[in-house]
Amino acid sequence: MILVYSTFPSEEKALEIGRNLLEKRLIACFNVLEIRSGYWWKGEIVQDKEWAAIFKTTEEKEKELYEELRGLHPYETPAIFTLKVENVLPEYMNWLRESVP
Repeated sequence: MILVYSTFPSEEKALEIGRNLLEKRLIACFNVLEIRSGYWWKGEIVQDKEWAAIFKTTEEKEKELYEELRGLHPYETPAIFTLKVENVLPEYMNWLRESVP
């Protein structure tokens, strides 16, 4: 199991993309959270509100998920990265694999 993390400018965009990825069976589940961000952008420090999304999928779907997410993402330089998960409950892993064939 892997988690793919990304941030979005609005809750609506994060939910829209999450739903799209679910419909394409690239993810089994997603979570969207409101966050406060601070970062360097074009030589200046920016602080704003964003929406973080965590997409749950299998390692087999990682490349396809990245390609789809990059194509849908509204940011010029989006944060999209993978977190490898260890020690997943077998029942949860079975559900994940059934959800993302």
